Amino acid sequence: MNTPNLSPSRALVKPPKSLLRQVGRAIADFRMIGEGDRILLGVSGGKDSLSLLQILAHLRTYAPVRFELAVLTVDPEVPGYDPQRLKDYYDQLGLRWHYEQQPLLEQAKTHMDGDSFCAYCSRMKRGIMYRLCREHGYNVLALGQHLDDLAESLLMSLFHGGQLRTMKAHYRNQDGDVRIIRPLVYCRERQTAEFARRAALPVIPDSCPACFTLPTRREQMKALLAREEAAHSTLFSSILHALKPIMVEGELPQPGRRDV
Repeated sequence: MNTPNLSPSRALVKPPKSLLRQVGRAIADFRMIGEGDRILLGVSGGKDSLSLLQILAHLRTYAPVRFELAVLTVDPEVPGYDPQRLKDYYDQLGLRWHYEQQPLLEQAKTHMDGDSFCAYCSRMKRGIMYRLCREHGYNVLALGQHLDDLAESLLMSLFHGGQLRTMKAHYRNQDGDVRIIRPLVYCRERQTAEFARRAALPVIPDSCPACFTLPTRREQMKALLAREEAAHSTLFSSILHALKPIMVEGELPQPGRRDV
């Protein structure tokens, strides 16, 4: 863990109003952030998580509630993935950051049981994130999935699982000690891609051979949605309307820290 420099940063880029508006609306609609929250943001180095980092860092400068923001990058030690240069970027932003290395690809060869590597890697990363939250007192874990991800998850669940399910916007983990939020749930992938390009964010290509050598079900759903959107421009507006009731489970958790 580093010691943050809290001086104003030239690396902080103001996101476009469209992204700020959509993230702000999601935070309000799903009661994601409250007074005193200590948020740990999982950053892979991809366009989505780096965009969310800039958005939350910007919102923190004028939000009506005070919250802390720190960053965690997990290095799964797979060939072609090198997130080391993100450390300098976090320092430029003046943020506290955490960096964890774990040989997930090697571990999967002996510990994976009837699962895909992507699912195994995701589960192991989540365990690392929860551990860091507990060790350092973060009560909120922020993740960078967007509306496209939720739509793809819905179709995969419907087609291959026989259920109407998707990623949740705001919920508690099984142990009840960490809240998970996805502030980009109203945003499109093309928006984060354009922002990352225009702002020259230090995107690290996700080149894990275990995940991207062969087409995945998610990539197939992405292609299907792209074909349908080309013919129906309001497709994702309709999908979002259908998704909202299943983006929560029961009553939304209360935001904010109870001990402040």
